[in-house]
Amino acid sequence: MQKPVHGCIRQEQHTSCWVSAMSCLLLAFFYVGSLYVWWNTLPRDHPSVIKRRCTSVVLVSAVSPAFMKIWMHLADITVEESLWELMGVRLKGFIPASILPLLLTTFFYLGPLVQSTLDNPDGFTGELQSALDVQAWRLCVQDSEWLRNQVVAPVTEELVFRGAMLPMLVPCTGTTAVIFIAPLFFGVAHFHHIIEELHLGQGSVSDIFLGAGLQFLYTTVFGVFAAFIFLRTGHIVGPILCHSFCNSQGLPDIGSALNHPQRSAVLISYLTGVLLFLVLLFPLTDPFLYGARPACSLAACQALEC
Repeated sequence: MQKPVHGCIRQEQHTSCWVSAMSCLLLAFFYVGSLYVWWNTLPRDHPSVIKRRCTSVVLVSAVSPAFMKIWMHLADITVEESLWELMGVRLKGFIPASILPLLLTTFFYLGPLVQSTLDNPDGFTGELQSALDVQAWRLCVQDSEWLRNQVVAPVTEELVFRGAMLPMLVPCTGTTAVIFIAPLFFGVAHFHHIIEELHLGQGSVSDIFLGAGLQFLYTTVFGVFAAFIFLRTGHIVGPILCHSFCNSQGLPDIGSALNHPQRSAVLISYLTGVLLFLVLLFPLTDPFLYGARPACSLAACQALEC
């Protein structure tokens, strides 16, 4: 019997890259396709549509570990780590993995956060009171659209597109290239909005495709960041929390910042936030803070550096 090498038992047959790629494509197809099992003429933000689609993607994400298990069998992959550990669901390092990546993301949004504070008549105190308002949170958890955007979408998308897909691609691409390759599946998956918008006549064809292209761009960029966090920390909780936070903030509104009455202060906060993000990107994601990185053990199957 062969001994494990860096947590991975090398099989005689090399991992087939096409098996990994096709597995990711199939999983992405199931995730997006599940949204249209409940096809109807209602818009995507209708409460009944949201509830049905949330049910679908929760089911797909729930079976993603089984999907990964089948891939491991087809690709002849054997590792010492459990399936859940490969997907980033583990306890060791959970607390820093829950706090530090989110803190890093908050630095990136320092500009919009400062701008929001300046626009609030009550300033920082008003923003803090809003964030701690229990009644407001109760209304949020009763709102199906909020639950979709802040809970269901981040959890299910990260489990499928990061937790399942990254480990499937690492043996083929290595731990560096996968950060830029895997997010393409995530970005392309968002093109399905074109179908619904064309069907409901929500804007001109050119506007719909332009919006889809923009969405592909920023979802892919976020996917790169989420993949980086996942592989550096070995946890899925960081990408989930960062995803939820980014959904709550949206894209930074540079135009309003340039026209703000206190433009200098706002622009300085934007610049400071970006600089803090870049300077702290590697220190706050240092693997030393989080323990082992289970998904990296899969790179040993291809004799790649973890």
